[in-house]
Amino acid sequence: MLKHPKAARSVPPVLSVAPRFGLEGVTIPRHEIPAGEMPPDVAYQIVHDELMLDGNSRLNTATFVTTWMEPQADRLMAECFDKNMIDKDEYPQTAEIESRCVHILSRLWNAPDPRQATGCSTTGSSEAAMLGGLALKRRWQKQRAAAGKPTDRPNLVMGINVQVCWEKFANYWDVEMRLVPMEGDRFHLNAAEAVALCDENTIGVVAVLGSTFDGSYEPVAEICAALDEYQQQTGIDVPVHVDGASGAFVAPFLDRDLVWDFRLPRVASINTSGHKYGLVYPGVGWIIWRDAQSLPEDLIFWVNYLGDDMPTFALNFSRPGAQVVAQYYNFLRLGFDGYARVHGYAREVATRLSGQIADLGPFELITRGDELPVFAVKLRDGITNYTVFDISQALRERGWQVPAYTFPKNREDVAALRVVVRRGFTHDLADLLIEDLKRHLQKLDKQSEPQHDAASSSFHH
Repeated sequence: MLKHPKAARSVPPVLSVAPRFGLEGVTIPRHEIPAGEMPPDVAYQIVHDELMLDGNSRLNTATFVTTWMEPQADRLMAECFDKNMIDKDEYPQTAEIESRCVHILSRLWNAPDPRQATGCSTTGSSEAAMLGGLALKRRWQKQRAAAGKPTDRPNLVMGINVQVCWEKFANYWDVEMRLVPMEGDRFHLNAAEAVALCDENTIGVVAVLGSTFDGSYEPVAEICAALDEYQQQTGIDVPVHVDGASGAFVAPFLDRDLVWDFRLPRVASINTSGHKYGLVYPGVGWIIWRDAQSLPEDLIFWVNYLGDDMPTFALNFSRPGAQVVAQYYNFLRLGFDGYARVHGYAREVATRLSGQIADLGPFELITRGDELPVFAVKLRDGITNYTVFDISQALRERGWQVPAYTFPKNREDVAALRVVVRRGFTHDLADLLIEDLKRHLQKLDKQSEPQHDAASSSFHH
């Protein structure tokens, strides 16, 4: 049967399509900009393939930051990637959402008058902590100057377990760090040691609600009570800043009877990480002051938008609005009960997993995950043929990132493994970790001597 000539012409021509792999050429410029362009799919594939060499964030028990959010949050953040938080006039609703989050946190942390909430979002709790420290210093300077006293020797008291952002703060703003070392089984700050380092030049005491070394809460109420007594004896009024990078998003939901926040009159400010147990991708943090009087007016800059004045007092200028929007999404989506459920599950996984690890035999628990859902373990005395650093390295063979590190001054003899349980780390994953740990312990038991120590560890606390 003959075909109509027009029918033959309707068949599409065969196309020659070059494969994506190979289009990048022999070498890729890694330390200089290429001379010409390349197709977007090729550029994407190159970067995508290189990033496969990164660790799997879901198996990273070292990080405190959020590694999973709901698809709806992912979509919402993608819609806001181009919004700059500093442009209050261009993105007034994003500014309004930030203000709502500040009010929500002020109420959550029991500010005296949450209707007059004072605070802001930041790129993380490190920036938020620096803003809190800067306000402490400025208030102290003003009080000293008004009394005709020198202002050139400020100091800040804290435990040696604080996060490195406090060392940066002291360095950047010329404040003496007065560090309380660890001692015996005390791995964080206590009331007596804090007061012992205070004097008329102390701008404040930093109490950590959730130490990154072992997940434990510092006794904020006891520290405040000791400082109350110190003021009665000396007349020196020392405020407290609570570094709640992790715990300020855990304690309100799981430890409701624990008094650590603005219910204590001595607490002047609190910082937290929205991108840790606030359940948002990096990077967003929050700093909230007790009231407007706790934040010196000369640290505030005013931006006019839509005929109204908006205060701003962050260190950064341009920064993304997507994470702030995602924080508000979480507040709406989860509510109080949802946060309590998510964190309660994490604590349940942490305490069960720590108990299983303790039952293996070689380990001794330092903490068990019943404050932050974070715990630390060390090897029992007498185990000399392998170290926690050997265990950490062995677990990497299966993709697990379990940090091993030594504790700081006075307890450098303690070498620990730490496990951070956060949203997305399930009982099933915990069971897989235990099975891998058992297999590696069988091999490590046969070693004659350790193969790795702190010097060869890739984790540095």
